[in-house]
Amino acid sequence: VQLQASGGGLVQTGGSLRLSCAASGTIASINDMAWYRQAPGKQRELVAQITRGGNTNILDSVKDRFTISRDNAKKTVYLQSNNLKPEDTAVYYCKAIILPTAGYWRDYWGQGTLVTVSS
Repeated sequence: VQLQASGGGLVQTGGSLRLSCAASGTIASINDMAWYRQAPGKQRELVAQITRGGNTNILDSVKDRFTISRDNAKKTVYLQSNNLKPEDTAVYYCKAIILPTAGYWRDYWGQGTLVTVSS
């Protein structure tokens, strides 16, 4: 089982990016999916999470700018980030709670995608 994140890049203040994270492998089921971020010198923080049924929880500081969604058929979670600010600069990681076809429920992490917002 693997998670592959993509969509990061360099953007100016006020710009937008759409991050994607696709799960692959022998998967029986996927529960919660989430995006975290880690800025230089700071701890990793939860940005947004979404349940299998579509309920979401989003970090207060980005709630009016970021949206999380998922496509269960594609085993993919998205993070739409609008009106980006320099303080959003970080490596963004996706995480999913996955049940492999032969195994048990556990957390899987993507490799991270860098978002850089220039002022």
